[in-house]
Amino acid sequence: MKGQATIGSTVLDRLHRLGVRHIFGIPGDYVLSLYQLIEASPIKHIGTTREDCAGFAADAYARINGIGAACVTYCVGGLNTVNAIACAYAERSPVVLLTGSPGLSERTRTPYLHHMVRDFSTQREVFERMTVAAVTLDDPLTAEREMNRAFAALLRYRRPIYLEIPRDMVHTPLTAGGRPLCLEDAPSDPAALEEALGEVRTMLAAAKRPAMLVGAEVGRFGLQDDLGRLVERLHIPIASTLLGKSIIREDHPLYVGVYGGLIGREEVQQFINDSDCLLILGSILSDVEDLDASSPLLSEGRTIHATADRVAIKHHRYESIKFQDFVQGLVHTPLPSFPLRTMPVRSVITEAAPPADSSVTLKGLFRHLDTVLTDKTLIIADVGESLFAAADLRVRHRFEFLSPAYYTSMGFAVPAALGASFADPTLRPIVLVGDGAFQMTGTELASCVRYGQAPIVVLLNNRGYSTEREILEGPFNDVHEWQYDRICDLIGGGVGSRVRTQGEFEQRLAAALADPGRLHVLNVLLDPADRSPGMIRLARRLGKKLSTDKP
Repeated sequence: MKGQATIGSTVLDRLHRLGVRHIFGIPGDYVLSLYQLIEASPIKHIGTTREDCAGFAADAYARINGIGAACVTYCVGGLNTVNAIACAYAERSPVVLLTGSPGLSERTRTPYLHHMVRDFSTQREVFERMTVAAVTLDDPLTAEREMNRAFAALLRYRRPIYLEIPRDMVHTPLTAGGRPLCLEDAPSDPAALEEALGEVRTMLAAAKRPAMLVGAEVGRFGLQDDLGRLVERLHIPIASTLLGKSIIREDHPLYVGVYGGLIGREEVQQFINDSDCLLILGSILSDVEDLDASSPLLSEGRTIHATADRVAIKHHRYESIKFQDFVQGLVHTPLPSFPLRTMPVRSVITEAAPPADSSVTLKGLFRHLDTVLTDKTLIIADVGESLFAAADLRVRHRFEFLSPAYYTSMGFAVPAALGASFADPTLRPIVLVGDGAFQMTGTELASCVRYGQAPIVVLLNNRGYSTEREILEGPFNDVHEWQYDRICDLIGGGVGSRVRTQGEFEQRLAAALADPGRLHVLNVLLDPADRSPGMIRLARRLGKKLSTDKP
């Protein structure tokens, strides 16, 4: 950017230097000056239909690209992104939320300005609870230091940050200029790192049945190749969490499957639980997708658990070790190698494929979908059967699967397809979304048409919220049925089709895959009582918890 560096131009320069090439959002009067700068910058603005969609798109972009960004106006725009930014925080996705606010000069003249909630700092205070840094760049003397501090926190923890610029400060020159872009935080304590690696060596040397459980943070820090080398060196079985699905390719001979408290297959659960030493890398502890906090593996001190927040070995915590240093240290330190154990046997479908004229079912749909995935397709699963049925898909290459599998916010998948398409144009998104989730954010298909993106949307139309139906049935779980296949007529692009039979699904999916230049929407009509094995597992386990809540 030419001319003297200003607060606004320096923020955009930082974003571009960190890899942001697209920024998602909706303009408003408090960010119009920022939008003018974006237009003049190397970063392209991608308009969305809703602010929460901008947040979800930026989240998916960040999961693939390493950093994403959204730019929205003050409060009415910013607070619309709360759920999306909360999802990014919960699932460790490095999103920058850039927003404006009333100018400093107008605040003194008019104490109550449009879009305000309580006072001028309310929006920032909200985001302080769901970002690793939330700053207002309102002083040219400190703005560069503050933005650098925020970006350093994003890179350290791979979680969202919030940057607010009052609208009369966007073009304000920096008065402390010339500060080099230095975003590296303090390195790991070398003595603590060596002690931790030594403790790992001791644990593994005494182990007979070690295993590994990996989560999404391995991908957030770009450590997939390091993980691959570590798995090959140790030669121990590896499972992934649902959020971490596709961190390692699922045809790897040491991969045992998705492990999760509510979703994992019984044989995978039992195999991992029977380990006498479990190396957990980049995974949080949650009921949906991971090890239960009451597990004997934890209480008996049989785990090595490393995340961006801390490294914990047995009952010891190392707060001064960076996650990436620990993983890379494991790769390079001498560790034992183990003989191959008997792996859990995945049940093989032996019955014949469903007849072409039979009604389409989740089982037949996902069985066929599993056969067409390639290294150029990307599964993006929303919440519900879209996610729980997809948990059993066999992803054969890394990074073929995106989903809000821990935070489980409905409405993620369609806007995520927009973000993912810009992050990696070589991938063709296959969006799995339920009718309820589609009604929340399906308007973002209009943005896909606008920008020439061509996801394949497989809409699971069972006329309601299937997860809730399985846990506790009631009319509150029903949704009004739309003619989803006609959405393409409404938005002015793409091909919509109505799918009733297995043969129609296979034909329509093949036609969509053969037509890479156009959006396709497959309105798949399902029996409301149809359930996938993953949904049955989850509902049964959730149902046990729910039974304790009944009066």
